[in-house]
Parts: sequence; structure tokens; C-alpha cells
Amino acid sequence: MPRSLLPLLTLLFLSWPTLLPAGGETVYQTPEAFLEQQFPDGVPEPDVVWLRGEVRETVKDILGHRYPSLRIRYWHKDGRSAWILDEIGKDLPITTGILVNAGRIEALRVLIFRESRGWEVRHEFFTDQFDQARLNEGHKLDRHIDNISGATLSVRAVTKLARLALYLDQWIRDDTQD
Repeated sequence: MPRSLLPLLTLLFLSWPTLLPAGGETVYQTPEAFLEQQFPDGVPEPDVVWLRGEVRETVKDILGHRYPSLRIRYWHKDGRSAWILDEIGKDLPITTGILVNAGRIEALRVLIFRESRGWEVRHEFFTDQFDQARLNEGHKLDRHIDNISGATLSVRAVTKLARLALYLDQWIRDDTQD
């Protein structure tokens, strides 16, 4: 190797970590693909839940903060509702797709993960814990969700979103029965 390349290669070697993005966005499944998978006979038109009054306060209690928008879109058909929801892990949002059927979680997928750590929540060994979960009194899940070492904030975020989807599904079912 020529001596003239040595300083250049040294500089490149020392600076390569700064050339890479920190964290980054990983799309495991698009929201559209999730909806098509859950509604194979055709994705229904979206509807919205407006966050006001009691709904807004309950959502705030579940998340521990106000939801960042005034409404949440959802899709429903044949007693099933699908929710594409975001919650901050440590610094950035985690996007999940959650399907609820008769007040129980039928599917939960991490669709987009943007954090540098905690990505393990996307795996089935974690998401399968939510299968058939429902809400108890106080808007808590009816089961314990095991933590993942090093992914505590991501686990908390996904668990909050599961609780939120179940609560909102319950609210739209109660609202349509009135």
C-alpha cells in the first residue's frame, strides 16, 4: 500500500461511524400492507375517533400524556377494528398495527421502528404475548407482559398502544350501540 494513502485510510476509518445514520427507520411492514392482511376481502374506508371529553382524558391516562393529534383513524368491518398507532419509545415513535376482534387483540405488529435500541419488540416471541389480550378494570391488560432486557421503553410503548387500541375499540363498539 502506498504511504500516501495511509493518512486518508486512517481518516476514513476514524470517521466512518459519523457517516452512518444514528438509529434510522426500519419498515417491517407498511400500514397499508398490514390493513390488507387483516382485511383480505377489501380494506374498509377509514373512520375517526375524535379525542374530546372523557375519551381524551382516558387516552391521556393510558399513555401518560396527551395524544399528539385531535383524532385517531381506524378501520372496522364485521366486528373487527384495525388501528395504526404511534407511541414514543425513548426518543422516536414506534408505529404499530393492532387488530381487535370482540374486545380482544387478534393481531399486533410493529410496523415501523425508528429507535436505535429496543427493536426486539418486533419479534413474535414478544408480540404473541398480546394474543387474545383484553382490558380489565382501570384500562389495564388482563395479563402480564414480559419485559425485554435493554428494550424496556419500547416494551412500555407497545403495551400502552395495545391498551389504547382495546380502549378505543370498546369505545366505538359502545358508541355504535347507543
